[in-house]
Amino acid sequence: MVDQNVVERIKQDLGSSDVVLYMKGTPVFPQCGFSAAVVQVLSHVGVKFKGINILEDPGLRQGLKEYSNWPTFPQLYVKGELVGGCDIVREMYESGELQGLLTEKGVATGVAA
Repeated sequence: MVDQNVVERIKQDLGSSDVVLYMKGTPVFPQCGFSAAVVQVLSHVGVKFKGINILEDPGLRQGLKEYSNWPTFPQLYVKGELVGGCDIVREMYESGELQGLLTEKGVATGVAA
């Protein structure tokens, strides 16, 4: 069962920004290729996002797996909803679906529609 303090922290994180990326490392210094790939996609789309380093907090790392029922990182959330990990984000970006989701959710991007 997920620690209630961890759940509250996750809810706080997700409520503080429209786009949240739980990742290994930071957006400036990703510490795995999958996290780096998602940062690159988000940067290319021009969306502002909050990157949270799960390597700094093992409790958060484990709690997120249970909270999201998603076993791997990175985990991308848009408006509090889990979008997915690296492969899903990359596929959605390549098909244009990611940009559509961001627009649909009212998230500003740096890319002209």
